[in-house]
Amino acid sequence: MAIASENILDHSDPTCPETVIINEVQLLLAEKRTSLAAMRTGIAVIALPLTVVSVLIATSKYYDIVHVMHLLVPLLILCAALVFLGAYLIIRSIIRLHRHDKHIAEIKRKHSTIAIFID
Repeated sequence: MAIASENILDHSDPTCPETVIINEVQLLLAEKRTSLAAMRTGIAVIALPLTVVSVLIATSKYYDIVHVMHLLVPLLILCAALVFLGAYLIIRSIIRLHRHDKHIAEIKRKHSTIAIFID
């Protein structure tokens, strides 16, 4: 199924309808909100292992580490995996946020009539 070339809108064209440009900016802002939600999730995922480790440290006088090593090692491995997952989510969302900001700035530069509405 081929798409006719006259049906594809060129967003770099200054005569592109403003509604299409506004809809594109709205879509980019929605994607930016999604990236912020992913960042928030990454921060929460990192906070969980830090809380677990701080509780283990605070209660360490009540147990002998040698006797609970078979429980501690898998727990610490799981905590490390959660820290890496959280860091991945945060870094990925920051990269995507910068990409969306650049795209919005490009749209503002090309279409100065709607630039006053975007900020």
